[in-house]
Amino acid sequence: MSGGESSTRIRVLLVDDQALFRAGVRMLVSSQADLEFAGEAANGAEGVRLARETSPDVVLMDIRMPVMDGIAATTEIVESAAREGRDAPKIVVLTTFDLDEAAARAIRGGASGFVLKDAEPEFLLAAIRTVHAGSAVIAAGATRELFQYFSAGDPVKPQPPEFETLTAREREIFVLAARGLSNSEIASTEFLSEATVKTHISRILSKLGLRDRVQMVVYAFEHGLTAVE
Repeated sequence: MSGGESSTRIRVLLVDDQALFRAGVRMLVSSQADLEFAGEAANGAEGVRLARETSPDVVLMDIRMPVMDGIAATTEIVESAAREGRDAPKIVVLTTFDLDEAAARAIRGGASGFVLKDAEPEFLLAAIRTVHAGSAVIAAGATRELFQYFSAGDPVKPQPPEFETLTAREREIFVLAARGLSNSEIASTEFLSEATVKTHISRILSKLGLRDRVQMVVYAFEHGLTAVE
């Protein structure tokens, strides 16, 4: 990247109460030409403040922290941005195990995905880039499993009226996206260009009032739409 490189880099804020972990992630992010380390916080309250002050593109958010946990911090960052008419950063929750109900709650609160804290460095970097691009769900299989597990006993909500506003093609693409397929995978399945898929996804999100693709996964599980053919 030449000319204006800094303006195109993805700005990453880290919120975690373990200093050693923060140091490792800071070094990892800073070593990447397309990423920029925007700052770090040791608890959720500091994270909320820094998110407002530094306007990051992506926030890596630990769940279990003192003062304010990651679920409350995620909700506050997303809701305060909505109140003020700003775009909220994409938030990736950091957790220590796959089937973590707190991760599911954070995603319901507006997080855009989750990553295990012991994931390979390359996976964490890929997650940052994936969530920033918005073209796929991070660890789609694990994300679906998370909601299958924690939605199993929940009553299915009735199909909302806004779902009826989707065209037949949009419904097909909604189901594929809710299953975790990326734009390129949907394009190849539906014999469409990726640009066309991207346009459809944008329209679906707008019609359903959803923030991003992972919220499509949540929406599908909550309304029993995962098996629509």
